[in-house]
Amino acid sequence: MRAYHDLGGLPGGPIDRTEHDAALWEKRVHAMVGLLSEQKLITSDEMRHGIETLGEAEYERLSYYERWIESVARVLVQRGVLTTDELGRKLTEVEAREVEAREP
Repeated sequence: MRAYHDLGGLPGGPIDRTEHDAALWEKRVHAMVGLLSEQKLITSDEMRHGIETLGEAEYERLSYYERWIESVARVLVQRGVLTTDELGRKLTEVEAREVEAREP
């Protein structure tokens, strides 16, 4: 049975081959995954498993690097490197900084 993320061999329409300038946060996610891998804190198999088990709705909703960061977070919590409380506090901090940056 084919999983929702397995599109191999299916018609997908035209491929957009234009270059995409990665946003700063996307570059940071890519670098972070490389560092975590180098430090043996995450493997490519764990990354793939995390992405492939997001669920169809989340997989479709998230962008490429959003899937990566979701997978990283799940693996680091599973391994005990981070807690969900730590992640929640950091997200709250980042959101507050963004709100402050937008205020006149």
